Amino acid sequence: MAPCTMLFYLLLSISFAEIAFTPCFSSQVQVVYMGSKEEQSSDDILKQNHQMLAAVHGGRLEEAQESHVYSYSNAFRGFAAKLSEEQASKMAEMPNVVSVFPNLKRNLHTTHSWDFIGLGTNEEMEIPGFSTKNQDNVIVGFIDTGIWPESPSFSDVGMPPVPSRWKGECQIGESFTNSSCNKKVIGARYYLGGYDAEEGSHGDFVKEDNAVKLKSPRDSSGHGSHTASTAAGRYVSDMNYNGLGAGGARGGAPMARIAVYKTCWASGCYDADLLAAFDDAIQDGVDIISVSLGPNSPQGDYFNDAISIGSFHATSHGVLVVSSVGNVGTRGSATNLAPWILTVAASSTDRDFVSSIQLGNRKKFMGESMSSFKMNKSVRIVSASNLNAGYFTPYQSSFCLDSSLNRTKARGKILICRHSGSPSESRVEKSRMVKKAGGIGMILIDEIDNDVAVPFVIPAASVGKQAGNAILSYANNARKPKAIILPAKTVLGSTPAPRVAAFSSKGPNSLTAEILKPDIAAPGLNILAAWSPAANQIKYNILSGTSMACPHVTGLAVLIKTVYPSWTPSAIKSAIMTTASVLDKNGDAITADPKGRPASPFDYGSGFPNPARVLDAGLVYDVQPSDYKAFLCSVGYDDKSLQLITGDQSKCSGGPSPSASNLNYPSITVPNLKGSYRITRTVTNVGNPSITYRVRVSPPTGINVTVVPDTLTFRSYGEKLKFSVTFAVIQPSEDYVFGLLSWEAGKVQVTSPLVVRVASGGTSLLQ
Repeated sequence: MAPCTMLFYLLLSISFAEIAFTPCFSSQVQVVYMGSKEEQSSDDILKQNHQMLAAVHGGRLEEAQESHVYSYSNAFRGFAAKLSEEQASKMAEMPNVVSVFPNLKRNLHTTHSWDFIGLGTNEEMEIPGFSTKNQDNVIVGFIDTGIWPESPSFSDVGMPPVPSRWKGECQIGESFTNSSCNKKVIGARYYLGGYDAEEGSHGDFVKEDNAVKLKSPRDSSGHGSHTASTAAGRYVSDMNYNGLGAGGARGGAPMARIAVYKTCWASGCYDADLLAAFDDAIQDGVDIISVSLGPNSPQGDYFNDAISIGSFHATSHGVLVVSSVGNVGTRGSATNLAPWILTVAASSTDRDFVSSIQLGNRKKFMGESMSSFKMNKSVRIVSASNLNAGYFTPYQSSFCLDSSLNRTKARGKILICRHSGSPSESRVEKSRMVKKAGGIGMILIDEIDNDVAVPFVIPAASVGKQAGNAILSYANNARKPKAIILPAKTVLGSTPAPRVAAFSSKGPNSLTAEILKPDIAAPGLNILAAWSPAANQIKYNILSGTSMACPHVTGLAVLIKTVYPSWTPSAIKSAIMTTASVLDKNGDAITADPKGRPASPFDYGSGFPNPARVLDAGLVYDVQPSDYKAFLCSVGYDDKSLQLITGDQSKCSGGPSPSASNLNYPSITVPNLKGSYRITRTVTNVGNPSITYRVRVSPPTGINVTVVPDTLTFRSYGEKLKFSVTFAVIQPSEDYVFGLLSWEAGKVQVTSPLVVRVASGGTSLLQ
């Protein structure tokens, strides 16, 4: 096999469960994607798959059958099989094949947060003016690491019988029986074909990283339980992590049903397993799929990507897919870029977990921490760069690497260590290395100031560069520098909030610049939710990551689906996006990172969700199947590929395809403006049957924006009206500029971000 050109990791949240994943250097398994399903039985499809495999195995049917791993036949066509590079190339040339791609590994993108958004802790509390009591009719599928069904967050007390339309199953396995499911967790499956083909079978379970990896839907890492409880967990009166964040907590839609699809294991989530989970979830009858994982950036073609493929067919079957944008934090690093996915960035809340660092010169600094360990007195404080051991340089030892610290010099001291900001660099591991060297405390200087609290194994706290430099200056210049680190505590009311988390991946969209990503931001920093006792023997944990932001939006989507069960995935997505706010709780513009950089749509998409408005959206940008077909044509798909993907006889028009900017998306992006350009949008009235909206525009700097017509008068519910937006260059700029377009009628505001970049050499119309 050729070496992997890209590695996908579990986008695991930033927590004490940080796992270093082993890179994949080859792939034995290939995924063969063949587009929409035809009207054939599963047996016939399997037979055809074996025949196709036999054709690349020299006609040897037995070898073909042995190479087969999965057959996808519920919602779309395809299979996974062990193929050589040459066989994969031959398979890709077959007439009914859209794409062939390696079985790569994905990463998991890793409660007061619902109070902060605007939903109280009471399960019976409703959004004023709307009834959301029928949540039990909505089924949410979680593609993740499984679930710990005994958690109080997944109790079925007081829940009615399972909806009769449910077609899923409760798959038994290691430490998981039929009775593990209930009226809350109504289905559970697990997928090992892709994982085993790449990494081999290990019996019923193996033990790695102090956690049992069970071959069943049971969650042994905690991530899946955390995301499921955040979106749809029942009310728990005494949730806390070692006393931090103590109080009552619930998920966004506590009465919704949960279906679990465990695809993620100790080393990652494989494409072949992910597609099998999507295929089953669609067939089982879920309404929404939550996926807190994704590829490395830059992301590949839509139909060489398991999540993009699965979500396309989910959307085609009326199932909304919500996913996380990624945890890289740099510009252009956003993933899960397909327009049929609702992609979520991470923000803060107004709750922090902090420790006080008190220096011998009486100066105090606050740092992020979940450490409950107590120091009895002040001790010497020293920079780890002064404690290098063996062949390690002072620079290397400043990062507190394994064996880099001189034990004699470190014993009994607080060490000042550095963290580069890389997601693969474990903060908790650094505290272990300090403890191993005999240190009794640690101050960690975070190079990117990302405000993530973790449970260090000794008294410790993370600080930003500014505070870190001040502490270093004291340690290096004072005659006998001392310090004490106090146990972590919960602090409410921190401001500004929300702000976009430093680790949250950002736009622009590296695959199709005309589609803004992320779509929305939600709480993803230091989120408390359910956990698996198999990992670290705790019931609840505090995690950070866009993995945590994703289920917050999933919960809101459930509330919309409850009130408007016939709405399409794009209508639900539109309502969340167009009612969002770009202001923080103090009424100021949302900022990004602890430094307070002004945030933009590349950080938060349309903004921060507003539950008080989301059920009264007024207008929605509804995307029809024909719209996605036109979009695929605009990004280069030909008639053959389009027909295989959609399962019909659709064709791209003979002339030039319209720009991807014309997809009926709730945000508007023009990334290559020359002179002037016009786009069109269609809005559907989902509010007052007889109403008139007027447009209000805040144009991007240097851009003239004209909307025609500037009023929209509706006479019935469900009526659709079109409008055009013309962008004209007044003053060229070197980078993207941002604005807003809002349709307003009384208290109803339907707002879209405007994102424009003038093409190189673009001229002003005023010249």
